[in-house]
Amino acid sequence: MEFYIVTLFPSAFQSYLGESILKRAIEDKKIRVSFYNPRDFAENKWNRIDRPPYGGGPGLVIEALPVVAAIAKAMARRREQDVKIIFLSPRGKQFTNEYASKVSKKYKHVIIVCGRYEGIDARVKKIFKMDEVSIGPFILTGGELPAMLVVDVIARQIPGVLGNVNSIEESRVSTSEVYTRPEILKYKSKFYRVPKILLSGHRAKIEEWKRKKAKGLHKK
Repeated sequence: MEFYIVTLFPSAFQSYLGESILKRAIEDKKIRVSFYNPRDFAENKWNRIDRPPYGGGPGLVIEALPVVAAIAKAMARRREQDVKIIFLSPRGKQFTNEYASKVSKKYKHVIIVCGRYEGIDARVKKIFKMDEVSIGPFILTGGELPAMLVVDVIARQIPGVLGNVNSIEESRVSTSEVYTRPEILKYKSKFYRVPKILLSGHRAKIEEWKRKKAKGLHKK
């Protein structure tokens, strides 16, 4: 799968994509990540792409045409039905594992548009068919962090990225309450033990314990 990130700050992604599982996925050619900076498509010698908003208000708005040109460049020579465009916005629909799984199965190319400042001229959303997506009920200073999250969640759905298909937690009974050695941990004169059920070897009871813990986690 190929990811195309439309962002004013491509260097913000270097550390995250250069470590651990995503780094290995890129090296193994399971995924490819490319960047398209709207500044490179500005039609002025200063590469300026931000302007005051019509109707007044604080801050600056990113012009539509440089973003449109960046998206068009990413889409060049690719079949429209193979491309999913994701427009990151706090007002979008909630991004979920289910959504990520559907995207990973249906599309070969994913374009992610990162906003900044007061946002991107709304006409971009009228020119292209895209999903307006939010990672949660909060607002960040830009779309770069959400874009990293989206790439991570979708990429791990791709066969071979995690190595073991059973590592995809949502496809099995999983809980964040996990344990490893030592069996008994001592800290400040107190002892902390691994739950006995996990040491029993009784697979059915262990799975039932995990299901109960997972339900408790989802209720919080």
